Amino acid sequence: MGIDKDIQQAKFRNVHQKAAINLIYTVGWVRERTKSIFEQEDITGQQFNILRILRGSFPEPLSTLQIRERMLEKMSDTSRIVDRLITKGLVKKITCKSDRRLVDVIITDKGKKLLEKLDLRQDELDAILGNLSENDANILSDLLDKIRHGGE
Repeated sequence: MGIDKDIQQAKFRNVHQKAAINLIYTVGWVRERTKSIFEQEDITGQQFNILRILRGSFPEPLSTLQIRERMLEKMSDTSRIVDRLITKGLVKKITCKSDRRLVDVIITDKGKKLLEKLDLRQDELDAILGNLSENDANILSDLLDKIRHGGE
């Protein structure tokens, strides 16, 4: 089965269009599979991404701008997502040490515990790409890098 069967489209303008459509379709497919895992913990993929970013920077807090720069999907509503995480007690805002007018965000113990729980499910997340060998996964990653960075 290929993309043409999955979306019931027999013709594409060219192989580049077919590859782009396949990439977009596959991103949605992966997102749906990860969504079911995250929903069981009452978070979204974007919230998971922010929690992982904050765990990686811990014990250093980050501004929402720094978080946005590190996110997998850049978006302007990072502050709103952070506010939802605050409501859930997974992160907290603290006064910025270098500029007391600003606030930074830091992960809480509750947020770290949630990530530890999701770490135990990492095999399920990895299994989403389980049809790929290690070599296939490396090739795919290299090709995706090539799309974004061209001949760098």
